[in-house]
Amino acid sequence: MSRTDGDSWDLATSVGATATSVAASRAAASRGPDPLIDDPYAQLLVDAVGMPEFTALARGDAEALDGAREYIAVRSRFFDSALTDAASAGVRQIVILASGLDTRAYRLSWPAGTTVFELDQPRVIEFKTRVLSDAGVTPSAHRVAIGVDLRDDWPQALRDNGFDPGQPSAWIAEGLLIYLPPDAQDRLLDHIGELSAPGSVLATEHMDTGAMTADWAKEFSERSRRRGSTIDLSELFYAGERTPAGDHLARAGWRIDVLSNADAYAAQGFTPPTDNLLSMLGDSGYLTARRQEW
Repeated sequence: MSRTDGDSWDLATSVGATATSVAASRAAASRGPDPLIDDPYAQLLVDAVGMPEFTALARGDAEALDGAREYIAVRSRFFDSALTDAASAGVRQIVILASGLDTRAYRLSWPAGTTVFELDQPRVIEFKTRVLSDAGVTPSAHRVAIGVDLRDDWPQALRDNGFDPGQPSAWIAEGLLIYLPPDAQDRLLDHIGELSAPGSVLATEHMDTGAMTADWAKEFSERSRRRGSTIDLSELFYAGERTPAGDHLARAGWRIDVLSNADAYAAQGFTPPTDNLLSMLGDSGYLTARRQEW
């Protein structure tokens, strides 16, 4: 089903199912005697969602697993490092936008006094909180879970739940921007800027907007279908001209660093895949933005 204004979802439908797919890949990358990452809770959450195709992926039974494991390891390590490096530098407010089945509030080691704010659709927040609580899993930081649609007034919801815009913060928007209309993406970045004191940092994907076309989304969806997925990314992405996040943030005074996919793979000791959909993404990669003194 194509996106509509004000649409919502759980973790088995629409955009929510993509969060389950990513968690399944994290679970797969955490398996075996030499795991690529360590997410001890991803399998639990994927099993609780109950989508057979993603349960199979999480347990290592799906085709093309090696490529998925390396890709998610590179991605997870980048965003993990963005947050833990900020925390090591003294930042004590962590904000995970569209948190889905992200378990960083539980699986990473946080300095004392750290608060991790998670924002996502109310049903998504309620599900993850309940499943992990029922399993006896507790956060490793002070976790504040906020059920709110990021197309609504989420900045006020964040403030209402104890966020202090006068203090530095670290933000991640992982796998989020392409699911927002272009104007909503720009508003989200502007809101982050308004809430970010000097010393704040934001990590997200760098999208080569000329390469991320409907053809790429359809090809990715077709490959996923061959291992049982029913997700059609071409119905979930928002098309139309889009300002690259780095350009928008640079104009607002952020200092921008971009890590290409090839360099991100090399930094983690992997050879960038050539027979892979990543090769269709042009200059896409990962972006880090730092808020300087005003």
